[in-house]
Order: sequence, then structure tokens, then C-alpha cells
Amino acid sequence: MAPYAAPLTGGCWILGCHGGAGVSTVIQALPGVGTDASRVWPAPVDGVRAPVVLVARTHFTGLQAAQGAARQWASGSLPWVSLLGLVLVADAPGRPPKPLRDLQRLVSGGVPRTWYLPWVEPWRCGDPIESHVPRQVTALGRDLHQTLGELYGRP
Repeated sequence: MAPYAAPLTGGCWILGCHGGAGVSTVIQALPGVGTDASRVWPAPVDGVRAPVVLVARTHFTGLQAAQGAARQWASGSLPWVSLLGLVLVADAPGRPPKPLRDLQRLVSGGVPRTWYLPWVEPWRCGDPIESHVPRQVTALGRDLHQTLGELYGRP
């Protein structure tokens, strides 16, 4: 992916590793925290490293896409990116099969931090995201606010 420059309207860029990763859900669940990177690595603005959170579904294709993005970042080819972590969004209710859990562990080892958002059936049915916010979303928001505060020297 080639970088692009655009204004950052939230604290960090939310970068979907593949179509349908859950970027819109993350942004709606955590208003003001991030800006959709439109599946492209953001470029630095005014020489400031771009803070990025990757998002992927927990199915095989999503995990492979996350692994590819993590490899690209780890290769050093994106020195302007400050990768904060990876949000894994459940692709189905219940516990993933063992091969997918193993792949999740492998992919998670290649990023600074991993958060997991569970399946939320009401979201699937079109209920407003803010009416069903699981504790994992609250924890993600708290962690991102803290990390961004440390990154920008704010309490």
C-alpha cells in the first residue's frame, strides 16, 4: 500500500487490513478516537509520525491480511508510522476454532498491542452501536486515550 496524506481528525488513524474489517464499527463505538485511513497507510503530516491502529476480522483471510500489514510495518519500510496495535473484530459468535486461535496468537506477536472485540449480535441486526457497547470496547478506548496521551505528551 502506498501512503497518502490527509487531515487526521481523531487521535489516530484506523487502518482496515481488508474490506469489511470493522473500521466503521470501531470509529462509531469510539467517537473522536480515530480517522478512517481508507485502507491505505497514512503519510506523516508536518514531519510527525502517523499513529496507526490496524483492524482485521478474526477469519482466516482477515488474519492473513493483518499479518501482511504487520510484516510491512516490521520491515522498516514505514518509518513514519507509529503502530499502536491491532484490533481483532470477531467474525462470528463463540470461540474461534483452534487453527484460527493459533493464527491470532502468531499475528498478535508481530504488533505492539492487540485488542479483541467480541461478536455483538445487536450490531449485526442494525441496532445503534452506542446502545450495546461491550466492556472490551471501553477498554480499547481507555487504552488508546492513554497511549495517545503518552505519544503526544499529554496526561
